[in-house]
Amino acid sequence: MKKLFFVMAIIASTSIFAQENLEKGMVSVTGEGIVKVEPDEVLIKSRIEHEGPSAAAVKKQNDDVVDKVIKYLKSQDIDEKDIKTEYINLNKQYDYNDKTYSYVANQAISIRLRDLKDYEKVMKGLLENGLNRIDGIQFKSSEMEKYEKEARKLAVLDAQNRARELAEPLGQNIGKAKSISEMDYNSFQPVYRMDAAVEMSASKGSQQTIAPGELEIKIKVNVGFELN
Repeated sequence: MKKLFFVMAIIASTSIFAQENLEKGMVSVTGEGIVKVEPDEVLIKSRIEHEGPSAAAVKKQNDDVVDKVIKYLKSQDIDEKDIKTEYINLNKQYDYNDKTYSYVANQAISIRLRDLKDYEKVMKGLLENGLNRIDGIQFKSSEMEKYEKEARKLAVLDAQNRARELAEPLGQNIGKAKSISEMDYNSFQPVYRMDAAVEMSASKGSQQTIAPGELEIKIKVNVGFELN
């Protein structure tokens, strides 16, 4: 009998809670904030890679080039914190056609340039010092936090406007925000594959080979408003 009473109490409480929410009235909307900015930095995703029949030989070859590249970057007054080793690999490969083994050594280094005008000069110097792979170029802004806050504010205001547009045809108004959550964040920073640009930088010297364009910082929020 006690168990039955307990179950009935839960059902009654749930019904009352649902009814209260229904009586209050809520409108839930998604707002979007977009800020477009001009990039002032560039991140070069580079890789040094060598292949050969001897593990020791390819590793030494790779290490020698890495040493030259890092010394070159420091000679260009690039801060050590802007030169980051992402990974180092030494892999053994088997060629089923020739039935032979070979070894591949590679080291990925990300290089952050805080002045876009240095790009062409630095790229040319990297290639001249033995760097042989560019996996991508990513443009960035030094004030990302500032623009993210701006996009977040625009997203909340957009949600408020959307809620008003929904309530107005019903002859109702929206009240205070009762809930708010950030749904997702997307900083659209174009990544450029640079196989062709590597050759251009090496052969054309000081000619421009990149066009930074704009970054699009997009934030979405979900806001629940009282419906009056």
